[in-house]
Amino acid sequence: MLRQLNEHADAPTRHGLAAGAAAAPQRPDWTIDQGWDRYTAEEHAVWKTLFERQSKLLPGRACDAFVAGMRDLPIGPEQIPDFRALSEVLMQRNGWQVVAVPGLVPDDVFFEHLANRRFPAGHFIRKPHELDYLEEPDVFHDVFGHVPMLMNPAIADYIQAYGEGGLRAQKLGVLDKLARVYWYTVEFGLVQQADGLRIYGAGIASSYTETVFALDDASPNRIAFDLERVMRTHYRIDDFQESYFVIDDLDQLLELARIDFGPLYQRIEGQPEYQPGTLLPGDRVRTRGTGRYHAAKRAA
Repeated sequence: MLRQLNEHADAPTRHGLAAGAAAAPQRPDWTIDQGWDRYTAEEHAVWKTLFERQSKLLPGRACDAFVAGMRDLPIGPEQIPDFRALSEVLMQRNGWQVVAVPGLVPDDVFFEHLANRRFPAGHFIRKPHELDYLEEPDVFHDVFGHVPMLMNPAIADYIQAYGEGGLRAQKLGVLDKLARVYWYTVEFGLVQQADGLRIYGAGIASSYTETVFALDDASPNRIAFDLERVMRTHYRIDDFQESYFVIDDLDQLLELARIDFGPLYQRIEGQPEYQPGTLLPGDRVRTRGTGRYHAAKRAA
């Protein structure tokens, strides 16, 4: 999953005047001060480039909830948003807030934040040469990709429930199964609207290249979401997804939030797991992908 602790957790921060300082947590919950006044002109310019590029691409591709959330939040092209201003609006809407973290945080810390309606967002922004590739989530991914969807009540409740479920899954030793649900929904989910297939996953919405690939390319599969199927399906962290899972509407996520996952974990224990590009006889396939993109990468 995106936010597991890795060997780079104590690497230097890439944040403005703080560059070169250790990215160790300032507090037990790993939160830090955003330090908004320390962002450089270059960092604001990177935000502007990314924001304007995605804003031109997403109309007709992002779901209605994303568009509405972006409209109602203090997020614009000219500068990296201030987390305090975002939190003020979110708190009034549904009790969420955005807290700054130095980068990747331990799983238990991540889940604890979500369970308490705190969204941990990386405070740094990628460098100009990293517009289409970064090793860990930055402020553009976290704020532009995730925060607008937190304005939607179904997503807000679902992500809180995921945090609570993550703490339980850790104790049961089944976190990998639950992480796949997060990956194929919150990060790389698609939703079927009346006017067509749309993006709600932050990993797609914040990526120029994956926005095009997920909706327009013939290569990936697009499969109707099935919880048990998703829990048994591996995902890619190094490239575009080979399969995307499609929900019927955002309220379907609320239904997931109410499910007791305990019996599910027991049922799928020891069952075969599926590679990202696999199609199964029982799948409700929206689009059968050609697989050409990933086949070419493997052959290279």
